[in-house]
Amino acid sequence: MNLMAVVDASVKKEGLQDLTMQRTVSSVPFAGRYRLIDFPLSNLVNSGVNTVGVFPTYPFASLLDHIGVGKSWDLDRRKNGLFFLPVTQRDGGLSSVGAFAALEEHMQFFTKSIQPHAVVINSFIVSQLDFKDMLDQHIRSGADITEAVSGGASLKTYILSKDLLIELIRTHRDKKVVSVEDVVNLKKSPYKFNEYEYEGYFAIIDSVQSYFQASLALLDEENRKQLFLADRPIYTKVKDEPPTRYVSGCHVERALVANGSTIMGQVADSIISRAVYIKKSARVEKCIIMQKCVIEENCDLSYVIADKDVYIGEGVVLHGTPEQPIVLRKGEKVTKEDMR
Repeated sequence: MNLMAVVDASVKKEGLQDLTMQRTVSSVPFAGRYRLIDFPLSNLVNSGVNTVGVFPTYPFASLLDHIGVGKSWDLDRRKNGLFFLPVTQRDGGLSSVGAFAALEEHMQFFTKSIQPHAVVINSFIVSQLDFKDMLDQHIRSGADITEAVSGGASLKTYILSKDLLIELIRTHRDKKVVSVEDVVNLKKSPYKFNEYEYEGYFAIIDSVQSYFQASLALLDEENRKQLFLADRPIYTKVKDEPPTRYVSGCHVERALVANGSTIMGQVADSIISRAVYIKKSARVEKCIIMQKCVIEENCDLSYVIADKDVYIGEGVVLHGTPEQPIVLRKGEKVTKEDMR
């Protein structure tokens, strides 16, 4: 395909700080068994794009562990494939998609590629974008830059010629622009702009509230049907774990439960990730429980986001709200003594 990809995994979202203290936005878990970056990577592969540069900022250890050399997306190739290209800017300045100062650090990735066009995408919007269709429309329009939109909302995804992208990277200081997103928002002359209307399911994950709402929205079967398509699957890192064990006496309804968990209590309207342990008489309702969490007996949780490896001691009661879910950070331990 005549398209290379820049996956900008360096954009920071202050509203997601509780979930990104030890990871990038792109590696935030989503829908029980995925990470946010799984969606753009899968869209690219399903669209026939096989030259992909991932540009993360610190801390990126979690992201690197997840995507590795791209094997789960068939991007571990001798020619082209996935390139992991960290940027050295640790603090600030990475607030818009396609920051030229970050891309400038890896100019060789652009100059050595043979594809004539580039797509610059983010890793905090969940969708089923078809980049082949978007590229075809971009070429027909004769525009310099095409932006993906949906119902008036920007999906912060852009297609342009590789030569124009290289020119913008090299001259951005003179032109006084900071990113591809900035060029589009300013409608910077002398470029011609075009919009590609996307009509499928999408969710913008830029705050704890939007993360919580988008996650629980997937409990609706119609939303899942629009996002998880049989002919355009969402790929993720494969983990060999046993099926979830449902112990006699448990009760589970309207929930997404990943493999490897043990459910002894009550779960409703919630998303449960891999290897979670919910013990007897515990009640979990309208919660997002991430990998390897332990919820002891007689807990009562609602509107709670528990990050990876959270331990919630016996009898703990935590009730958030739809607008303000309680966030327990990665590795946090909560006991009844802490609640006094």
